[in-house]
Amino acid sequence: MKRRVRRRQYVSTELDITAFLNLMVILIPFLLITAVFSRVTVLDLYLPPEAQASSSAKKSFQLEVVIRKDSILVKESLSRLKKSIKATKDGFDYLKLEKILIDLKDKNPNKRDATILSEADIEYDTLVQVMDHVRMREVKKEHNIVLEELFPGISIGDAPRVTRK
Repeated sequence: MKRRVRRRQYVSTELDITAFLNLMVILIPFLLITAVFSRVTVLDLYLPPEAQASSSAKKSFQLEVVIRKDSILVKESLSRLKKSIKATKDGFDYLKLEKILIDLKDKNPNKRDATILSEADIEYDTLVQVMDHVRMREVKKEHNIVLEELFPGISIGDAPRVTRK
């Protein structure tokens, strides 16, 4: 008896990617249309000015906002005014900070610069929130909310270390 050996015949198949291409033609424009494009804002920041050594220099209003882990301290150089905003479990009271800054702006309408000093371990979001409230405030005018300038010239630096005795 003879054994028959059948050989398989290999048929080359073509890869049909038509359905995949149809999906890509629809999916790519859909993703581009629905994508949220983030808006990047650039702020000009400055280093804090050096302390002037000459005692004959005319003293002027200097605003310092010091961000610490447990409080925000607002210092005004001419009157030695220091106001503190304590941190709560929900964070800082930025509206209270804004009210303090509005009072200072009313007393010094021509002043445009402020120095923000923060400790090294302050969260980035806290720093940005403080910067936003120092720069601008929201004012409601005739059913619209308008941004009004407070102290837009912001200098950033490191807060001095607290020495505890």
